[in-house]
Amino acid sequence: MTGGTRGIGLACARLYLEEGARVTISGRSEASRDAALATLGHAPPLHAHLADRADADAARQLVETVEAQHGPIDILVNSAGAAQRRPFAELDAATWHAALDAKFYPYIHVIDPLIKRMAGRGRGVIINVVGMGGKFPRVTHLAGGSANAALMLATAGLAAAYGPSGIRVNAVNPSATITDRLVGGMRADARQRGVSEEQALREAAAQVPLGRLATAEEIADTVVYLSSPRASYVSGAILNVDGASSPAVV
Repeated sequence: MTGGTRGIGLACARLYLEEGARVTISGRSEASRDAALATLGHAPPLHAHLADRADADAARQLVETVEAQHGPIDILVNSAGAAQRRPFAELDAATWHAALDAKFYPYIHVIDPLIKRMAGRGRGVIINVVGMGGKFPRVTHLAGGSANAALMLATAGLAAAYGPSGIRVNAVNPSATITDRLVGGMRADARQRGVSEEQALREAAAQVPLGRLATAEEIADTVVYLSSPRASYVSGAILNVDGASSPAVV
C-alpha cells in the first residue's frame, strides 16, 4: 500500500489488518513510517518499506523487494501524492510537470511492473485513490486536477486491457476528507480569512449535502469493498465518495 503511513492510506492499512490481510505499507519518510508502525503495531502481518516512487527504478525495486520478502501482492492500493494548489495565473511549465511527478508518475511507476506480474499469475486488484479535482476542474487545482484526470483514464484503460488476465482496476475519488493534510489547509484558510479553525471546518462541512466531511475510515471502507470478492464484477469504475457534493450524470 503506497501512502500507507498517514491519512487515507493509514486508515486503509488498519482496516485491511482488521480483516485479516497481510499488509505492507510504503512511504518516503522514516518518521511517518515509524509513527504508522507505532499506531498499527510492529508485528507481522504488517511490514513497512521506504521508497521514492517518483523514481521508476526505486518503485520497481519496491515491488520486487516486497514480493521477494513477503510473497505475491494480490491487492495494490495507491494512496499517496498530491500536487500543490496555486492560482492559475501562477502556473508555468515547471508547475505542470511537478503535478505529474507528485501524483501521476508515482502511481504508474508501481502499477506498471506489478500489473504485469499479476497478469502472469492470473489474478490481482488495483485501487487508485485519486480525487474529485480530476472530474470537476477548480481554477486553483488545474495542474493537480489534470494529473488526477490522467490517473482516471489510466485506471479505466488498464481495467480494459488487463481484464482478460484476471485483473480488476478501479479508482476512488474522495472529496474533502478529515486528515492531517486537510486540517492543515483549513488552518491556513482560517488565518487568511481571520476566522477560527472550527468555523472554517463548519463552513466546509455545510457545503456538503450530507452536512459533514468524510472520515478517512469511510474512504477506507470503500477501498476495501472494491478489493473484496463482493466487488468481483466491478472493474474500470471511477467511484466518487463525496457525500453528493458534486452530483453529476456521466
